[in-house]
Amino acid sequence: MRLTYDSLRAVLAGAMRLYWHLEVVGREHVPDTGPFILAPVHRSYIDTPLVSVITRRRLRYMGKEGAWKYRFSGWFLSAMGGFPVNRGRADREALKLCEAVLALGQPLVMFPEGTRKAGPVVEQIFDGPAFVACRTGAPIVPVGIGGSDAAMPAGAKLVYPARVRIVIGAPIHPPERVEGRRVSRRPVRELSERLRADLQDLYDEAQAPL
Repeated sequence: MRLTYDSLRAVLAGAMRLYWHLEVVGREHVPDTGPFILAPVHRSYIDTPLVSVITRRRLRYMGKEGAWKYRFSGWFLSAMGGFPVNRGRADREALKLCEAVLALGQPLVMFPEGTRKAGPVVEQIFDGPAFVACRTGAPIVPVGIGGSDAAMPAGAKLVYPARVRIVIGAPIHPPERVEGRRVSRRPVRELSERLRADLQDLYDEAQAPL
């Protein structure tokens, strides 16, 4: 499966760089080893394949279980690091899966906005990435993506040529957890707010005239 991921990633990365004149800024902020949570803004369906160019390491993604019902799409999603989550389950089950991925030392992609948003402002984000970071000690790497909403707008069935820029921020490290204690809401909310602020700065930079 690793060979399949590397091959697919290489093909996609090459095609995206050419078609969208893709620029990546801040790649040095991505850890070479160990677990981390990649937290991008989300404006288009193509954001998921786009972030695969950030690192050669195999990224893991959560996806809705229904996307695996067709043989090819299921194979492709799994090959690209996806794993299915039943949206009918409690959020706790999904978070356990995320923690399991990080426990294996693998990088995990979590979209803090939850679903695709519109507009230039990063508004309220979910606490999921911050909670998982506080639980596991994994740093969060924030990512701004500019131009993906022009390359594939909401409702579009085709992708269009556009200039796309990805800007990667410095890792945000969660506070050290006291062994045996539950993660309290305050550090999670504070980490979420810092993540939201960093995402806004990175998204502003990514949206600057290309």
